[in-house]
Amino acid sequence: MVKDTFRGGVHPADHKDLSREAPLREFLPAGEMVFPLSQHIGKPARPIVGKGDAVLAGQRIAEADGFVSAHIICSCSGRVKAIEPRRTLTGGMLESIVVENDGQFTPAADYTAREDVSGIDGDELVRRVQEAGIVGLGGAGFPTHVKLRPKDPAAIRHVIANGAECEPYLTGNDQLMRSRADAIVEGLELMLRLFPNAEGVIAIERNKPEAIAAMRQAAAGRSRVRVLDLATKYPQGGERSLIQVVAGADFPLAKLPADVGCIVENVGTIYAIERAVVYREPLFAHCLTLSGEAVKNPGNYIVRDGTCFAELLEASGGLKDGATLKKALAGGPMMGIAMSSLDVPIQKQNNGLTLLAEDANERAEAQMTSCLRCGRCTTVCPMGLLPQLMAEAAEANDMVRYEGKLYGLECIQCGSCTYICPAKRPLMQTFKRVKAEIMARRRAEAGGKK
Repeated sequence: MVKDTFRGGVHPADHKDLSREAPLREFLPAGEMVFPLSQHIGKPARPIVGKGDAVLAGQRIAEADGFVSAHIICSCSGRVKAIEPRRTLTGGMLESIVVENDGQFTPAADYTAREDVSGIDGDELVRRVQEAGIVGLGGAGFPTHVKLRPKDPAAIRHVIANGAECEPYLTGNDQLMRSRADAIVEGLELMLRLFPNAEGVIAIERNKPEAIAAMRQAAAGRSRVRVLDLATKYPQGGERSLIQVVAGADFPLAKLPADVGCIVENVGTIYAIERAVVYREPLFAHCLTLSGEAVKNPGNYIVRDGTCFAELLEASGGLKDGATLKKALAGGPMMGIAMSSLDVPIQKQNNGLTLLAEDANERAEAQMTSCLRCGRCTTVCPMGLLPQLMAEAAEANDMVRYEGKLYGLECIQCGSCTYICPAKRPLMQTFKRVKAEIMARRRAEAGGKK
């Protein structure tokens, strides 16, 4: 029997009906464009343009500053207005390149010309990915060229295309798979050139039958590629959940997927790889879902990096008549980031804007009680942790127990425990805070030893 899910998990209402059938549409912004220099895990990029410089769509405006870093690509034509700190969706200020958009979107090169890539080697393939500034588009923003260079490529057994898209409300990857299936399969096959002993597995939840059909048709006759339909359950699209299903493997936080023979990339990232390798098109646009009960016209868009969230919302029709916006999330309600303002730029790794007319956290806070000792949080944890005991250790500030005995840092912050808790306790929020405090302490200790 083929395994189709992971241990634990929950079944939240997916709310995908709001935007599921909305085809991908390109959105061309009119306002100024803001490009934070840190849109990825690793060191911020270094500006290579100055105030007043003319720029084109697809032009590199900041270079990676180290191996674990990524180039920043301009998504419009115009002139550099400033290089200064700008507010981002987390509320903090980040050094950013601000471009006055001329509305022409003049490209830096011809990105419609297809190249014959049958003869390029692995080094050139990875170089093109790196030059394109591609990072993981599933949310983490890890530089893709780094992931494509594991220590032992021959040990990789599975290259997993993550098309699960398990986060409620989000449907952009669903539409991408329906409309760009051939390109995604080609991108996956390009990746497989780097890993001679691997198979390509396209993993999709069963609530996306049209995407499954499109990907199966595109993969037909490809000896190293198969489509795996998965049970619909959250967090099915988590990297570790997928690896549990495909490879039957668990691994600790200190290890990487490559250590258990797996490379996992979002289908949007794989599409970007195909565009970079075959068309030499850098990453300056990606798919994003605008949804939520407060949105007048939910939809799926190809958005250009640097676009203001507020401009996208206004151009789409704004809020639903009579609706009150209670919460704005970059992403979905399970792992999304709450936003205090929409006047911030869309970054490479942002895959959704969810606008809610009701705030579930407010209701939960009003209903919260002491822990009921029911154990449901333990049952649904995909990592096999003990959230109840972790919360007790965190509240007692017992970090030795939290880290060393309860393995609290293995938490992937999926929110399953918070969702299922009948006492309405903010478990994930507690674990996210504790992890931030622990990592800050470790950085401070490391800095003091220098």
